[in-house]
Amino acid sequence: MNELKTVLDCLYSGFNYPDSATDPIQIVRRYGRDDDREIVGFVSAALAFGRVLSVLQSIERVLAILGPEPAARVRRFDPRRDGAKFVEVVHRWTRGPDIVALLWLLRQMVDRSGSVEGFFLEGYDASADDIEGALTSFSTRALALDLKAAYGRVPKRPGVRYFFPRPSAGSGCKRLNLFLRWMVRRDALDLGMWRRVSPAKLIVPLDTHVIRVGCCLRLTNYTSPGWRMARDITASLRRLDPDDPVKYDYALCHLGMMNACGFNRAQADSQCPLRGACRPVQVSTLKSQRSSRKSQR
Repeated sequence: MNELKTVLDCLYSGFNYPDSATDPIQIVRRYGRDDDREIVGFVSAALAFGRVLSVLQSIERVLAILGPEPAARVRRFDPRRDGAKFVEVVHRWTRGPDIVALLWLLRQMVDRSGSVEGFFLEGYDASADDIEGALTSFSTRALALDLKAAYGRVPKRPGVRYFFPRPSAGSGCKRLNLFLRWMVRRDALDLGMWRRVSPAKLIVPLDTHVIRVGCCLRLTNYTSPGWRMARDITASLRRLDPDDPVKYDYALCHLGMMNACGFNRAQADSQCPLRGACRPVQVSTLKSQRSSRKSQR
């Protein structure tokens, strides 16, 4: 475990500067005011699914409409007056009305609690082991706010629900955990604006890259993505750094995005900076295991 910590701390240090990799947080960091960073951070994290260049383009398109003071614009946001400007915004399966609904929910959070942080803290228990209960409360309360003004006739399953998943439903809540990492942690990358949530309570944002590297490092025994896997990987990282387990997320994610991780690939660990600490499964080995299982049926 000490050897793994040494290797991961070195990897973390190598990525801990603002331009270490192309990432949505670079857009958030352009803004100087905390209220702008909070709004831009939530929108950016909400759209952080798909290819990174497509993600960045979609974020920029929404921010271009919001203008240079996005927090002030959200505080004045009126779906009926402003919604038409977002009609042609599309990001994968997310459509303009879903973006309008998201901005409208953010305005209601700010109106009610003063900020997104204030709204989140209404369901946060500092004595809990982690943020599982707080996330379930946050998403449940967000989706209980008014949606009719955004959608008119609210669909049975409105697209804005995708931005507010719940651990209690098994979701890994990748984008919400990403937003919280940006807001709560503080280093050369993460902004650390929220001071009343402990970094020790955070859960790793679970995406394809973190899953692959996590499996390679044997950080989890789970094989199906979801909240249990996210918690399990975080528990392994917490043994390395109890106060700040999610500090490793950015480096692990971008290591995977660089295609350096060899888990389930023929290259194995030949290109991996974690070589020696990881135990990649080679494609040939997996094929052999599948053939063996078939022969036993």
